[in-house]
Amino acid sequence: MSKRGFATTLWFDENRAEEAVDFYLSVFKDSSRGRTLHYNDAGPGPAGSVVTVEFELNGQRFIALNGGPEFKFSEAVSFQIDCADQAEVDHYWARLTEGGGQERPCGWLKDRFGVSWQVVPEQLIDLIADPDGARATRATKAMYAMKKIDLETVRKAHAGE
Repeated sequence: MSKRGFATTLWFDENRAEEAVDFYLSVFKDSSRGRTLHYNDAGPGPAGSVVTVEFELNGQRFIALNGGPEFKFSEAVSFQIDCADQAEVDHYWARLTEGGGQERPCGWLKDRFGVSWQVVPEQLIDLIADPDGARATRATKAMYAMKKIDLETVRKAHAGE
């Protein structure tokens, strides 16, 4: 993994960084694990316990940190997954909500670790941003009524069916 550029650090509680990384690596096909850093005798954690795990998902660098209970995830930050089709939407939605994830409106969800994701079919933006305001409004209203995005239903609303 490159050490240049940016990496997003995700702060986990209860020493769940490795569990989270293993889960994300199982969800995203184009993923890899990098270096794992352990505490040494200098602490502050027990020597040998995991501090951070570096990983990549679809080319995006992340660092999972066992940070403790001080900070929690919120919807103020989310990761958008651009999906080629409904099958990809269905895959990511099912995998990221398994084991205690929570469905949210308009293609948003929280996984079992509390991380927020937007699972978005690429064609959705074209439908809700259509220059024809009536078509865009129908598509947007259909989207607002959903949790997981059903692209065919949005397409039908866009077309006035």
